[in-house]
Amino acid sequence: MFFYFKHLNLKPVLTKDNIRFLLLGMPGQIGGLALTILMTIILIPVTLVWGAVLAVMRNSKIFRWFATIYIEIVRATPLIMVIFWVYFAIPIFVKSVTGKDISVQPVIAALIAFSIFTSAYIAEIVRSGLNSISKGIREAGESLGFTKFQIYLYIIMPLVIKRMLPALISQYIAMFKDTSLAYIIGVIEFFRAATILNNRLFLSMEIFTIVAIVYFIIAFTMSRVARHLEVKWRKQLNA
Repeated sequence: MFFYFKHLNLKPVLTKDNIRFLLLGMPGQIGGLALTILMTIILIPVTLVWGAVLAVMRNSKIFRWFATIYIEIVRATPLIMVIFWVYFAIPIFVKSVTGKDISVQPVIAALIAFSIFTSAYIAEIVRSGLNSISKGIREAGESLGFTKFQIYLYIIMPLVIKRMLPALISQYIAMFKDTSLAYIIGVIEFFRAATILNNRLFLSMEIFTIVAIVYFIIAFTMSRVARHLEVKWRKQLNA
């Protein structure tokens, strides 16, 4: 490992302008690693809410068919196809409805595509968490005079969060890394910024080694934070 890093020519890569471009993108607009992190921050609450809605719908009698079809189709489709479909389908759909030509910003199309894709997986994680709660726990809450909302809020959800947190964090770490696929529609996120830099410097090993290290540090940090929260919540629930 030391021998590998010893022979990397990092000096042309680690200039002030190159580092700024990798971290923040081009002047006057957000890009690079900052855009990757921003997309992840936006996607986490969106996919969690929509995934939870899909999970409840799949457990219901009325909307089960819709949620099942949605989840199974999305999970059987490669993410890169979902990105392409959203980016090219939205202008076609809008034109067919309104007759107007529009262009979709690549970042917006990427966020929509990732929301559609990741929510399907979050839905299954949430559904498995809800289904792991025994009927007796709900009945115990009812015997104490709690409403259904209070049972879900104070009894079921703390148990569900504890059980599904590891799977949720793993999915969001994968989503953070998958944001690199947004480059195929022109989003200048971290991986795309590194590719542009490589096209200018032709130092593939040096540039993508740095990119891999950055991805590892962030993903590892997310994993350790999740582990800390899991241990902390478990102690609170067992107190």
